[in-house]
Amino acid sequence: MKFIAPSILSADFSRLGEEVKAVEAAGADWIHADIMDGHFVPNITFGPMIVEAVRRITSLPIDVHLMIENPEDYVKAFAEAGAEYISVQVESCVHLNRSVQMIREYGAKPGVVLNPSTPLQSVDWILEYVDYVLVMSVNPGFGGQAFIANSLDKIRELRRMIRAKNLSILVEIDGGVNEKTISAIADAGVDIFVAGSAIFGSRNYKDTIDDFRKKIED
Repeated sequence: MKFIAPSILSADFSRLGEEVKAVEAAGADWIHADIMDGHFVPNITFGPMIVEAVRRITSLPIDVHLMIENPEDYVKAFAEAGAEYISVQVESCVHLNRSVQMIREYGAKPGVVLNPSTPLQSVDWILEYVDYVLVMSVNPGFGGQAFIANSLDKIRELRRMIRAKNLSILVEIDGGVNEKTISAIADAGVDIFVAGSAIFGSRNYKDTIDDFRKKIED
Protein backbone atom coordinates (compact mmCIF):
# COMPACT_ATOMS: atom_id res chain seq x y z
CA MET A 1 0.00 0.00 0.00
CA LYS A 2 1.29 3.43 -0.98
CA PHE A 3 0.17 6.63 0.75
CA ILE A 4 0.01 10.19 -0.58
CA ALA A 5 0.26 12.77 2.21
CA PRO A 6 -0.32 16.41 1.25
CA SER A 7 1.64 18.77 3.49
CA ILE A 8 -0.54 21.56 4.83
CA LEU A 9 2.54 23.76 5.08
CA SER A 10 1.75 24.69 1.46
CA ALA A 11 -2.01 25.12 1.94
CA ASP A 12 -3.83 28.44 1.96
CA PHE A 13 -4.14 29.04 5.71
CA SER A 14 -6.88 31.63 5.22
CA ARG A 15 -9.13 28.69 4.33
CA LEU A 16 -7.30 25.74 5.83
CA GLY A 17 -10.43 23.73 6.55
CA GLU A 18 -11.53 23.92 2.93
CA GLU A 19 -8.05 22.95 1.76
CA VAL A 20 -7.93 19.86 3.98
CA LYS A 21 -11.40 18.77 2.86
CA ALA A 22 -10.43 19.37 -0.76
CA VAL A 23 -7.38 17.10 -0.70
CA GLU A 24 -9.34 14.47 1.22
CA ALA A 25 -12.02 14.53 -1.49
CA ALA A 26 -9.27 14.42 -4.12
CA GLY A 27 -8.00 11.09 -2.78
CA ALA A 28 -5.27 11.93 -0.28
CA ASP A 29 -4.43 9.15 2.19
CA TRP A 30 -2.83 11.11 5.05
CA ILE A 31 -2.47 14.75 6.08
CA HIS A 32 1.12 15.80 6.82
CA ALA A 33 1.87 18.58 9.33
CA ASP A 34 5.34 20.14 9.48
CA ILE A 35 6.05 21.62 12.91
CA MET A 36 8.94 24.12 13.00
CA ASP A 37 10.21 26.20 15.92
CA GLY A 38 12.61 28.70 14.36
CA HIS A 39 15.53 27.05 16.19
CA PHE A 40 16.08 23.58 14.78
CA VAL A 41 15.09 24.94 11.36
CA PRO A 42 14.98 28.58 10.20
CA ASN A 43 11.22 28.87 10.06
CA ILE A 44 8.19 28.90 12.36
CA THR A 45 4.94 27.18 11.41
CA PHE A 46 2.21 26.14 13.86
CA GLY A 47 1.47 24.08 16.95
CA PRO A 48 -0.99 21.59 18.43
CA MET A 49 -3.99 23.91 18.08
CA ILE A 50 -3.83 23.72 14.28
CA VAL A 51 -3.46 19.93 14.40
CA GLU A 52 -6.47 19.75 16.70
CA ALA A 53 -8.47 21.92 14.29
CA VAL A 54 -7.51 19.69 11.35
CA ARG A 55 -8.46 16.63 13.37
CA ARG A 56 -12.01 17.97 13.77
CA ILE A 57 -12.59 18.25 10.02
CA THR A 58 -11.00 15.11 8.58
CA SER A 59 -10.98 11.38 9.25
CA LEU A 60 -7.62 10.94 7.51
CA PRO A 61 -4.57 10.01 9.61
CA ILE A 62 -2.55 13.05 10.64
CA ASP A 63 1.21 12.66 10.32
CA VAL A 64 3.11 15.18 12.47
CA HIS A 65 6.78 15.85 11.75
CA LEU A 66 8.51 17.61 14.67
CA MET A 67 11.33 19.74 13.29
CA ILE A 68 11.95 21.26 16.70
CA GLU A 69 14.38 21.28 19.58
CA ASN A 70 13.41 19.24 22.65
CA PRO A 71 10.59 17.39 20.86
CA GLU A 72 9.89 15.32 23.99
CA ASP A 73 8.32 18.42 25.54
CA TYR A 74 5.60 18.48 22.87
CA VAL A 75 4.87 14.83 22.05
CA LYS A 76 1.98 14.63 24.53
CA ALA A 77 0.34 17.79 23.20
CA PHE A 78 0.42 16.66 19.58
CA ALA A 79 -0.77 13.15 20.45
CA GLU A 80 -3.69 14.61 22.39
CA ALA A 81 -4.42 16.97 19.48
CA GLY A 82 -5.13 13.93 17.34
CA ALA A 83 -1.91 12.96 15.56
CA GLU A 84 -1.81 9.26 14.70
CA TYR A 85 1.81 9.43 13.53
CA ILE A 86 4.55 11.52 15.14
CA SER A 87 8.13 11.62 13.92
CA VAL A 88 11.20 13.23 15.49
CA GLN A 89 14.51 14.29 13.98
CA VAL A 90 17.37 12.08 15.08
CA GLU A 91 19.58 15.19 15.13
CA SER A 92 17.46 16.89 17.78
CA CYS A 93 17.05 13.93 20.16
CA VAL A 94 19.71 13.35 22.80
CA HIS A 95 17.88 10.20 23.93
CA LEU A 96 16.24 8.92 20.77
CA ASN A 97 14.89 5.69 22.28
CA ARG A 98 13.19 7.67 25.03
CA SER A 99 11.58 10.01 22.49
CA VAL A 100 10.27 7.10 20.43
CA GLN A 101 8.97 5.35 23.53
CA MET A 102 7.13 8.51 24.61
CA ILE A 103 5.34 8.73 21.28
CA ARG A 104 4.09 5.16 21.58
CA GLU A 105 3.11 5.61 25.23
CA TYR A 106 0.88 8.54 24.26
CA GLY A 107 -0.92 6.42 21.68
CA ALA A 108 0.71 7.52 18.42
CA LYS A 109 2.91 5.57 16.02
CA PRO A 110 6.53 6.73 16.20
CA GLY A 111 8.82 7.61 13.34
CA VAL A 112 12.36 8.94 13.03
CA VAL A 113 13.59 11.50 10.51
CA LEU A 114 16.94 11.95 8.80
CA ASN A 115 18.20 15.19 7.30
CA PRO A 116 19.86 14.84 3.87
CA SER A 117 23.43 14.70 5.23
CA THR A 118 22.67 12.51 8.27
CA PRO A 119 23.95 8.96 7.75
CA LEU A 120 21.65 5.95 7.92
CA GLN A 121 23.83 4.44 10.65
CA SER A 122 22.23 6.85 13.10
CA VAL A 123 18.97 4.87 12.92
CA ASP A 124 20.44 1.37 12.70
CA TRP A 125 19.72 0.59 16.36
CA ILE A 126 16.29 2.23 16.51
CA LEU A 127 14.61 0.63 13.48
CA GLU A 128 12.99 -2.20 15.42
CA TYR A 129 11.25 0.30 17.70
CA VAL A 130 9.62 2.55 15.07
CA ASP A 131 6.77 2.29 12.60
CA TYR A 132 8.36 4.41 9.87
CA VAL A 133 11.45 6.32 8.80
CA LEU A 134 11.18 9.68 7.05
CA VAL A 135 14.01 10.58 4.70
CA MET A 136 14.30 14.31 4.03
CA SER A 137 15.14 14.93 0.39
CA VAL A 138 15.56 18.69 0.92
CA ASN A 139 17.11 20.61 3.79
CA PRO A 140 14.16 21.16 6.15
CA GLY A 141 12.69 24.55 6.86
CA PHE A 142 10.85 25.73 3.75
CA GLY A 143 8.55 24.28 1.11
CA GLY A 144 9.14 24.27 -2.62
CA GLN A 145 12.82 23.26 -2.60
CA ALA A 146 14.51 21.17 -5.30
CA PHE A 147 14.87 17.43 -4.77
CA ILE A 148 18.33 16.22 -3.63
CA ALA A 149 19.06 13.42 -6.09
CA ASN A 150 21.26 11.19 -3.92
CA SER A 151 18.32 10.75 -1.58
CA LEU A 152 17.32 7.88 -3.87
CA ASP A 153 20.50 5.96 -3.01
CA LYS A 154 19.81 6.61 0.65
CA ILE A 155 16.29 5.20 0.34
CA ARG A 156 17.55 2.07 -1.42
CA GLU A 157 20.14 1.49 1.30
CA LEU A 158 17.50 2.06 3.99
CA ARG A 159 15.31 -0.54 2.30
CA ARG A 160 18.22 -3.01 2.42
CA MET A 161 18.72 -2.32 6.13
CA ILE A 162 15.03 -2.92 6.82
CA ARG A 163 14.99 -6.18 4.86
CA ALA A 164 18.18 -7.38 6.58
CA LYS A 165 16.46 -6.97 9.95
CA ASN A 166 13.28 -8.63 8.65
CA LEU A 167 11.18 -5.59 9.61
CA SER A 168 8.01 -4.25 8.01
CA ILE A 169 8.34 -0.54 8.78
CA LEU A 170 7.34 2.12 6.26
CA VAL A 171 9.64 4.49 4.38
CA GLU A 172 8.47 8.07 3.94
CA ILE A 173 9.97 10.88 1.87
CA ASP A 174 9.51 14.63 2.11
CA GLY A 175 10.98 17.30 -0.14
CA GLY A 176 10.81 17.99 -3.85
CA VAL A 177 8.16 15.34 -4.52
CA ASN A 178 6.40 16.28 -7.75
CA GLU A 179 5.32 14.88 -11.13
CA LYS A 180 8.92 14.83 -12.37
CA THR A 181 10.49 13.04 -9.38
CA ILE A 182 7.77 10.75 -8.05
CA SER A 183 8.38 7.82 -10.43
CA ALA A 184 12.05 7.50 -9.46
CA ILE A 185 11.13 7.93 -5.79
CA ALA A 186 8.59 5.12 -6.03
CA ASP A 187 11.12 2.87 -7.78
CA ALA A 188 13.55 3.41 -4.89
CA GLY A 189 11.06 1.85 -2.45
CA VAL A 190 9.09 4.63 -0.76
CA ASP A 191 5.71 3.93 0.89
CA ILE A 192 4.60 7.43 1.97
CA PHE A 193 4.92 10.40 -0.38
CA VAL A 194 4.72 13.85 1.24
CA ALA A 195 3.97 16.60 -1.26
CA GLY A 196 3.19 20.20 -0.46
CA SER A 197 3.46 22.80 -3.21
CA ALA A 198 3.13 20.13 -5.93
CA ILE A 199 -0.42 19.45 -4.71
CA PHE A 200 -1.61 22.68 -3.11
CA GLY A 201 0.00 24.73 -5.88
CA SER A 202 -1.74 22.78 -8.62
CA ARG A 203 -4.96 23.80 -10.34
CA ASN A 204 -6.78 20.55 -9.68
CA TYR A 205 -5.89 18.53 -6.59
CA LYS A 206 -7.63 15.37 -7.78
CA ASP A 207 -5.89 15.39 -11.17
CA THR A 208 -2.53 15.87 -9.45
CA ILE A 209 -3.09 13.10 -6.89
CA ASP A 210 -4.44 10.76 -9.59
CA ASP A 211 -1.35 11.46 -11.70
CA PHE A 212 0.90 10.79 -8.71
CA ARG A 213 -0.84 7.50 -8.00
CA LYS A 214 -0.58 6.38 -11.61
CA LYS A 215 3.14 7.14 -11.69
CA ILE A 216 3.63 5.31 -8.37
CA GLU A 217 1.79 2.24 -9.62
CA ASP A 218 3.57 2.24 -13.00
